[in-house]
Amino acid sequence: MKNITVIGGGTMGNGIAHVFAQNGYDVTLVDIASAALDKALATISKNLDRQVAKELITEGDKMATLKRIHPMTDLKSGVSNADLVVEAATENVSLKLKIFKEIDENAPVGAILATNTSSISITQIAAVTGRPENVIGMHFMNPVPVMKLVEVIRGYATSDEVCKTIMDMSAKLGKVPVEVNDYPGFVANRILMPMINEAIYSLYEGVSGVSEIDTVMKLGMAHPMGPLQLADFIGLDVCLSILRVLQDGFGNPKYAPCPLLVNMVTAGKLGVKSGEGFYVHTPGVKELVVAPGFK
Repeated sequence: MKNITVIGGGTMGNGIAHVFAQNGYDVTLVDIASAALDKALATISKNLDRQVAKELITEGDKMATLKRIHPMTDLKSGVSNADLVVEAATENVSLKLKIFKEIDENAPVGAILATNTSSISITQIAAVTGRPENVIGMHFMNPVPVMKLVEVIRGYATSDEVCKTIMDMSAKLGKVPVEVNDYPGFVANRILMPMINEAIYSLYEGVSGVSEIDTVMKLGMAHPMGPLQLADFIGLDVCLSILRVLQDGFGNPKYAPCPLLVNMVTAGKLGVKSGEGFYVHTPGVKELVVAPGFK
């Protein structure tokens, strides 16, 4: 497998493209907006500069990595020569199903189709294709160039051969693949999102403040980042989407998203991506400042 196509130039997509290209694969990065591709390439270059500064790679490695990434706005052409397609579009069921139908119609017969979804059923996605045995989940963690884990999620029909291929490939990328089965939230988000939701409920019910809740979890539970800061980092809209998948999938009210989270997303307070969530996020400023509404 040499040719990788990544669908989506956002945070996850550009990180996935970065990692594959850095490990010698030819990568076609597809996004419908050329501006998004320009931004993705600039982000990859900046992240490679960080690796050069830390002496993890050389300037020559950086340039070779960038040369292996080929931006494209046409999905049909972008997947036509792919051995593996990794979809990293927005966490939206209808959008992913639409994309997978189009990928399936245009990718080579033997290509493996992977999704970076953090919660949506692999079986549901595979069902809209004519190759469900070749559909699998590759859930990378953010930031992709740094985080080691890849959840490899088997759909109902995913073949043993495809699963082994993706497990082996993930290891070649320097990641630690963990095989899991296709249930709502998989492992990572089935455990993480209820914790984040409970932290938001603790704030909503006046148990404690934003920084206090995060401090308890950082110092008391040895978490590198508090749950409210992490929610901002992930994106509050993404957290809400995953909680709704869990609620629908299990039919259990314990997964119901906190009303505060729903209101914040409705108001456009999405965390880092919007500049404000539980904290104010100013580019270039590392100090955490609690958002005005929570002081």
